[in-house]
Amino acid sequence: MIDVLVVDDDFRVAEINAKYVGKVPGFRVAARAHSAAQALAAVERGTIDLVLLDHYLPDRTGLELVHLMREQGHGTDVIMITAASDVTTVQRAMRLGALHYLVKPFTFAALRTRLDSYAALRRTVDRVGGRGLTGQEQVDRIFGALRTSPAPSAPGLPSGHSEPTTDLICGVLHRAEHPLSAHEVAAETGLSRSTAQRYLRHLEQAGRLRLSLRYGDTGRPEHRYAWVAP
Repeated sequence: MIDVLVVDDDFRVAEINAKYVGKVPGFRVAARAHSAAQALAAVERGTIDLVLLDHYLPDRTGLELVHLMREQGHGTDVIMITAASDVTTVQRAMRLGALHYLVKPFTFAALRTRLDSYAALRRTVDRVGGRGLTGQEQVDRIFGALRTSPAPSAPGLPSGHSEPTTDLICGVLHRAEHPLSAHEVAAETGLSRSTAQRYLRHLEQAGRLRLSLRYGDTGRPEHRYAWVAP
């Protein structure tokens, strides 16, 4: 599980963001904070993997907090979630190492996309780090894991299909290094296998995915899906 610290001076907003995090498989809210001092104390306890950080806090700005964390040697990952959208603040966030920057107001799908890409980054680093970097390809794989631009879902969704779920599945296939089965897509997204299969079938028929068959010992082929670049 990835332990998340939700930081926002608005108690109501912090609660909403925490509920969003709790809906994403593989993530859990370890703590909430409503000031920079509370957030720093939580980070210093050493149990936080990721901070979802507002910029406007009562005692110091979010970016001042990130700067202080880095000065004190805390390498905890940060995703900014804030209404601050001026170029200077965004640039400073990048320079301080924020992995994503999400502007309020945002949807659950937008946050989930960022969290999914963060989880993909951690998996990629674990895989590559286990054998050490061997070249540009592995470096590109690490940086590519953070991309959050899956191609748009097919127009004219069938009844019972939602755009956020379609985008979620598209994002998983877009980042995948090889074709995935419905079971693997379900595991990555937290959806049921039958739901994943239904969306995959529609996306394949719409030309967004390429279907291939893999034959095993049972003689019954496994359907595997790969992203088709636009």
